[in-house]
Amino acid sequence: MELKSVPLEIPQGCNLILGQSHFIKTVEDLYEVMVGTSGQVKFGLAFCEASGQCLIRVAGNEEKLQEVAIKNAQAIAAGHSFIILLKDAFPINFLNSIKQCQEVCTIYCATANPVRVIVAETEQGRGILGVVDGFSPKGVESDEDIKVRQEFLRTIGYKL
Repeated sequence: MELKSVPLEIPQGCNLILGQSHFIKTVEDLYEVMVGTSGQVKFGLAFCEASGQCLIRVAGNEEKLQEVAIKNAQAIAAGHSFIILLKDAFPINFLNSIKQCQEVCTIYCATANPVRVIVAETEQGRGILGVVDGFSPKGVESDEDIKVRQEFLRTIGYKL
């Protein structure tokens, strides 16, 4: 077995959701989750099929994001993994609906941070072991940091 650290591309102003599911129907169902949750979200979705033709299945409503999702899926190349790149929305608005999608097994991360996917490669194929999402903590927040965090959440409309 060989371990690999795979960096993902996240276009400026975008977030990604990385997960694992179990069936080819994932592509259509996740597409419906995305457009059913937000009519304004722009997204691209790629799903690595793990049996049959073993193709990368693609959906979305933004061609550039679909292209980057394909590129990331090719780099990960782990069966039954999916990646969604989105803009004009935040992952928090979609996560519960994605988790409720009957094919979805796991969400590895939802972030705009730099991401590295830790992949194990065997003679059979590849699997995701986990992710490195962003950077390590540099300390504990101060009273001023708390105020900045609270103001940020209100600025983006997540708190009154």
